[in-house]
Amino acid sequence: MIVEILNKIDSIMYYPILLIVLAVAGLYFTVQTHFVQLRLLKESIRLIMEPPAGKDSVSSFQALMVSTASRVGTGNIVGVSTALCLGGPGAMFWMWLMCIIGASSAFMESTLAQIYKRKDKYGSGYGGPAYYIEIAMHNRFAAFLFCIFLIATYAFGFNLLCSYNLQSTFAVYSFYNPKTTPIIIGLILAILVGYCVFGGGHRILKLTSVIVPFMGIAYVLISIIVILFHIQLIPSMFAMIFEDAFNFKAILSGVAGSCMIYGIKRGLYSNEAGVGSAPNASASADVSHPCKQGLVQTVSVYIDTMLLCTATGLMCLCSGVARNVDVSGAPYVQNALSTVFGKAGPIFITIAMVLFAFTTLIGNLYYVDNALAFLNNKKMPSNKFMNIFYVFCIIIIFLGAIAPMDACWALADITMGGMTLINLPSCFILRKHAIDALKDYEKQKKNSKNPVFYAKSIGMNVNDVEFWR
Repeated sequence: MIVEILNKIDSIMYYPILLIVLAVAGLYFTVQTHFVQLRLLKESIRLIMEPPAGKDSVSSFQALMVSTASRVGTGNIVGVSTALCLGGPGAMFWMWLMCIIGASSAFMESTLAQIYKRKDKYGSGYGGPAYYIEIAMHNRFAAFLFCIFLIATYAFGFNLLCSYNLQSTFAVYSFYNPKTTPIIIGLILAILVGYCVFGGGHRILKLTSVIVPFMGIAYVLISIIVILFHIQLIPSMFAMIFEDAFNFKAILSGVAGSCMIYGIKRGLYSNEAGVGSAPNASASADVSHPCKQGLVQTVSVYIDTMLLCTATGLMCLCSGVARNVDVSGAPYVQNALSTVFGKAGPIFITIAMVLFAFTTLIGNLYYVDNALAFLNNKKMPSNKFMNIFYVFCIIIIFLGAIAPMDACWALADITMGGMTLINLPSCFILRKHAIDALKDYEKQKKNSKNPVFYAKSIGMNVNDVEFWR
C-alpha cells in the first residue's frame, strides 16, 4: 500500500506538474539568455581551468568536480537502464532534450548562488538556493522548506536508492540469494559508510576519490568498444530511439509510464539541472564574475548526460540484448557488456557500481551539512546531534538494500521533485539579476576585458550581497 501511494504521488508530481515546470523554466531561460548553454559552450570549457582569484581559494574546476561528483553515480548506469526497460528507447531522446534545456537552468541557479553567496570567518564563500531565496525573496519559510527537501533527498531518498542499485548488481551471480544477499551487502555498505563518516576511513575516501574519475573514463571507453563491436546496428538503434520518442499515440495512451516521462525523470535524477544541489558547491568557487561559475556548471550537466548517460544508453540499445522489466537496472547493462567481454562484463559493472555508490553515499551525507547549518541559524549543529543524524542515515543505507525497487525510485523522485518545485520558481522570480549579470559579462568580454562583477553595475542594492561590493 505504501509503494502504491508513493507511486501515485510520484506520477502526479512528474505529470503534469514537474513536466510543465521543467519545460517552461528551461525554455524560458534558454530564450532569455539567447541559448547561453550552447552559444557560450567554448567559453564555458575555457573557464574550467581558470585559476581562482585567491591563492588558497576554491577554483571553478574544484567546484565543478564537487558538483560533478554529486551528479555522477549509480543513476548514470542503473537510472538509464531503468528508463530504457520501463519507458522504452525513446527515453534517450527526452534525456538529451532535457539536458540541453536544463543546462540553462543550471546556469541560472549557479549564477544566483554566486551573486548571493555569503562570507565565512575565513573570507571564503558559501551559499546555495536557501540563501538566495531568503536574502533576495525575503522568504524564510520557502528557504526552510527547501533545506528540508534537500536533507530528505540527499540523506534519505538518494541513499536509499543508491544502496538498492548497488545490491542489484549482484543479482546476476550464482551466489545471489534474494533473501540473504541484499541483507549482507546492506550491512557491509552501512558499516563501511559509518566507519568513514565517524572519522575513520580517510585512506578509503582518498583512494576512491582518485579511482572514481579513472573508472568514469574507463566506463566510457568500454562503452565505446561495445558500440563499435555492434556498429552494424547503430543506424537501426537511432531509428528506434527517434521512432519511439515521437510515437505520441503510445506516449499519450500511458503518459506516466511513457518514454518521455521516464527520460525526464531519470535525466533529472542523473544531471540534477535545476534541482538546486549544484549551487551549494558553485557558491564556494572564487571567481571574478558570477557568470563564470554559471557557465562552468553547464559543462557538468553535459558531462553527466551527454557523456555518461549516453554511453550507457547507446551501449545497451546497440548490443541487441533483451530489454524488459525483468532486467531493468544493472542486469540490462551487465548483459550488454557480456556480449563483448563475456563474464568479465558483469564484474566490471559491479566494480564501477561499488565505487560510484560508495563515493555517492559519502558525498550525499556531507552534502546536507550546508542545509543543516542553514536550519541551525547558519551554524553547524552539535556533535551529538550530528552523530544521531548520521546513525539514522546509515540505517537508511541498510534499509535501501532490502527495500522494493519501486519504493526506492519513487521516494527519491518525490524528494528531488520537491527541491525542484521550490528552486526553479525561485530562479524564475530572481531571473533579472542572473540575466543582467550575463549581459554585463558579455559586454566586458566584448571589450576584451577579464570580466569583473560589481553589484551596483546591474542596479543591485549592495546591502544584499557580501561579495561584489
